[in-house]
Amino acid sequence: MKPDQTPLLNRLRRIEGQVRGVAKMVADDRYCIDILTQVQAVKAALGRAESEILKRHAACCVSEAIASGDAAEQKVKFDELVDLFERAKR
Repeated sequence: MKPDQTPLLNRLRRIEGQVRGVAKMVADDRYCIDILTQVQAVKAALGRAESEILKRHAACCVSEAIASGDAAEQKVKFDELVDLFERAKR
């Protein structure tokens, strides 16, 4: 059974609003430190969303691959995660 997407979608919509707010701050020529503070808040919110999505992936996709006993599928899921983290380091 797939988890309820509503909380995650709500979180992403709040982030979307935060980003629009940052753009407005830039357009309004607001103080740089205030803008940077909001950028940090957006980054933190995205980090929390990323963590939630990663937990969902582990609970759903990865656990299904493990339960299937299919070694090839397990390797695919593991390689996807490794590739994702490798790209994030660049």
